[in-house]
Amino acid sequence: MQQHTIIHHVFFWLKNPGAENRSLLISGLQTLAAIPQVKKLLIGQPASTVEREVVDNSFHVSELMYFESVADQDAYQTHPVHQEFVAKYSHLWERVVVYDMAVEAE
Repeated sequence: MQQHTIIHHVFFWLKNPGAENRSLLISGLQTLAAIPQVKKLLIGQPASTVEREVVDNSFHVSELMYFESVADQDAYQTHPVHQEFVAKYSHLWERVVVYDMAVEAE
C-alpha cells in the first residue's frame, strides 16, 4: 500500500474578526504543535497579493498541517490537545472549511 503524506488545510472565518480574536485563535492554533503526529504547522492570514477572480481571501486565519499518514491525521482529530482547542476556541469562528490532500511520499 502506498504511503501518503496528508496535508490538512483549515480556513477560519471569525464571528468578530478584530485583532483580539485573531490573536486568540492564532494562540490556540499554536498549541496544536504539541501533538506528536503534527509534523509541520503553519499559521497565517490572507496575503496582500494581487486581486484575482480565482483567489478567495475572505478567510481570517488559516492553518496548514503535515501528517505522515491518514492514521496520524485520524489520531490528531481525537487527541486531547485538539479536543481542548475546539472546546476552548470554537466560539470565535462562524465558519470553518477543511481541505485534506494526500501526497505520495518521496
